[in-house]
Amino acid sequence: MTTVTERAALRDALGLLKDREQVAERLLESSAKHSFDPDRELDWDAPPIEGKYYWPPELLSLYDTPLWKKMGEEQRIDLSRHEAAALGSLGIWFEIILMQLLVRHIYDKSLTSNHVRYALTEIADECRHSMMFARMIRESGTPAYPVSRVNHNLARILKTVSTTPGSFACTLLGEEILDWMQRLTFPDERIQPLVRGVTRIHVIEEARHVRYAREELRRQMLTAPRWEQELTRISCGEAARVFSLAFVNPQVYDNIGLDRREAVAQVKASGHRREVMQTGAKRLTDFLDDIGVLRGVGRRLWKSSGLLA
Repeated sequence: MTTVTERAALRDALGLLKDREQVAERLLESSAKHSFDPDRELDWDAPPIEGKYYWPPELLSLYDTPLWKKMGEEQRIDLSRHEAAALGSLGIWFEIILMQLLVRHIYDKSLTSNHVRYALTEIADECRHSMMFARMIRESGTPAYPVSRVNHNLARILKTVSTTPGSFACTLLGEEILDWMQRLTFPDERIQPLVRGVTRIHVIEEARHVRYAREELRRQMLTAPRWEQELTRISCGEAARVFSLAFVNPQVYDNIGLDRREAVAQVKASGHRREVMQTGAKRLTDFLDDIGVLRGVGRRLWKSSGLLA
């Protein structure tokens, strides 16, 4: 009788949840077949190709603004070089947070389970990704772009107090928007080959991470106490607000010779930028809406972030 009740409970608006161990087993099999060593896979010694961008122009923060229309092609490419480095830096910051949250998640679980084995596999993936992004930044000849001190310390609090469903909701927030951008980047022949290679590896391996996080968040939103579900809605909304701001690092504008205040103001006013961010977040926001995360205060915070129309 207990088994029937538990099975009935593990159904949400998207249907019946799959067995946790079976999902992890499939992800482990995929990891064994489709994992990469960036140090060997990519040609780090190849020089950059003149005239190629480092990030698709349409995804750059200033695209289609008055400042963009005044910039020459060389400065636009330089903007792409620095924004790619800023996004790589953002990715490293986020992946370090994610690794800590995953370790917390498995701390009390069976160490021989597929679920824990896959979490450890994902942590190993994220270690390689962080090193890959760091090497890409160094090879591009730009500085690293750490997030603001405020956001850095807010993340320190998040890592300490986050609930399990909150951790997986924030995981998806960090992974899915960047994943959408990278899916547009790696097949784009306007982009530097090294950046295309980095984004290709990241997209292939992150697909498994997204599946793991989605399945676990669905489970948590069904089984967590009501207070934890509500806290998840609020913390996820606040994380969306912080993350949307962190996508633009104003130091980039200083480093390519633009007026920081003017550039930031034009990004905030840009309808194109707002559309890019909402489009990038749509697959995620649709999913979160379906499983009951985008409700109440949390939904209002998502709207204030600019990621939800």
